[in-house]
This record gives sequence, structure tokens and C-alpha cells, in this order.
Amino acid sequence: MTTLISSTPASYPRPLAVLKLIKPVTWFPPMLAYMIGCVAAGTSPSGQWGSILLGVLLAGPIVCGMSQAANDWCDRHVDAINEPHRGIPSGQIPGRWGLWIAWAMSALALVVGWQLGPWGFGATLVGVAGAWAYSAEPVRLKRSGIWGPGLVGLCYEGLPWFTGAAVMSAGAPTIYVVIAALLYSLGAHGIMTLNDFKALEGDKQMGVRSLPVTLGPRRAARVACIVMAVPQVIVVALLMLWDRPLHAAGVAAVLGLQILAMRKLLRDPKGLAPWYNGTGVMLYVGGMLITAFAIRTLGAPL
Repeated sequence: MTTLISSTPASYPRPLAVLKLIKPVTWFPPMLAYMIGCVAAGTSPSGQWGSILLGVLLAGPIVCGMSQAANDWCDRHVDAINEPHRGIPSGQIPGRWGLWIAWAMSALALVVGWQLGPWGFGATLVGVAGAWAYSAEPVRLKRSGIWGPGLVGLCYEGLPWFTGAAVMSAGAPTIYVVIAALLYSLGAHGIMTLNDFKALEGDKQMGVRSLPVTLGPRRAARVACIVMAVPQVIVVALLMLWDRPLHAAGVAAVLGLQILAMRKLLRDPKGLAPWYNGTGVMLYVGGMLITAFAIRTLGAPL
């Protein structure tokens, strides 16, 4: 009696592989940024909890999850070198399922964004377009060590902050919100540069000119630290100018702790980049929250 063992590849993705594809650990920065935007708006959340919850889900699991699926599909050849265990190169997400998941989540994002009014829908359009522009040919901004991290920093931090404030205000946020969101988006460029360390070898082979590739790990890490720190110094100065010295002191304190962590990072940038992304980034977000509490007390600019 002969036992036949089927070698037919799977037709459908494994549920756990799909969850890993949309990377829940990456959802928290945009979710927190959206909530921080709600705080900065200075309006009461009473009667708006539905919009707050919907916006948090949109920023994190839906738009960010979609961006991760799109990026993994477009990066499947790079991941075959860097991380062959991932769902698409390993075959746990077979065929073109990775692309179909990214498309379906893009459509879902637009449907949900429509529920948040014109500002929420407009921001969703920008976020979805930015995700595909970052990963997909022919644009594929991730090939640039300048434009790629800049776009991700904007979509991860500034855009959800702006959106949260706009949805809560039912209109354009104040200039204080816009300035703070842009500054923290610029600083997030450095965070995204550190995130590129994990793909260093594959990026070299595939022609992705990330800063770790073009500058080398040590110089890229120094640039990332400077880019993260300078916008926060400007925020401290602006908070002093806006007569919020206690909030300025709070942002300065978390920046000081980040600088201590940066000193450790620079000893071994490639090895310690994941550690910094788990330590320094939370301090960075803490500064964003302090800034939001300052802004909510400022009212409309003169």
C-alpha cells in the first residue's frame, strides 16, 4: 500500500500569517498620534467617542496595517533575502494574496475614512496614497533615504495627529497643531531611518538607497539622532515662546532621556537600533503628548 503525500502549495493564506503581515506592533504610533491630535484639539470628547474610536481603528489596524501589507508585497524579493521566514516569501501567504489583502484594506480605509467627514476622508486619501507611493513601483519612495523615511514619518505621526485634531474640531486645526505635527513628523524621519537597519543587507543588493546603505550604520545613526533631536529642541523653544514653561520643561526632560539612550545606541547602531525603537520612541511619543496638552490650552492664535 502506497501512501501519497501531497506537495501541492496552499491555496489560501494562514490566519496567523495574515496577522503577522499587517504587523500589529506597528499600529501603536499612528493610533497614539491620532489620540494626541484629539487631545490637542482642545474640545470636549463628550458625544464624540464614536469618532475617536473609529479614527483610532482607522489609523492603526486599517491604514497602518494596509501599509504593512502593501510594503511586504512590494518588498517580497528583498524579504526573500533579509527575512525569508515572512509570510509572502515563505509561502504562508501564497500567490497574489498579499496584494489582494493590501487592496481590500485600502478600500476598507476609504469607506471608514468617509465616516469621519471631509477632513477625515481627505487625510485617509493622503495616507493610502502615501503608503502605495512609498512601496510600489514606479514611484517607490523607499528607495530614497531622504524621501522614504520622510513620507513614513509624516504618515505615522503628523497626519494622524492633524486628523485627530481636525475630526474633533470639525474643521481645520489651529496653526499650533499644524506646526507641532510637522515638527514631530520631521523628527520621526530619524526613527524611520533606524528602522531601515534591519533591511541593510537586502537593501544593498536590491538598490534601495537607505541612509544606512549610503552613509554606513554609524554615520546614519548619528544623522538619525540629530534629526530626532532638533525638532524637539524647536518645540521646547516654541512652548517657551507660547508661555508654557512647564510643558517646555517636560519636553526637555524626555528629550534629555532620549539623548542618554542615543549615546548607548551610537555604541552599536546596527545591534541596538531595535532596542532604541522600543525605548526612545516611547519617550518621543511622551513629548508629543506633553506638547498636545500645552496646545489644547492655547486657543485660537492671535
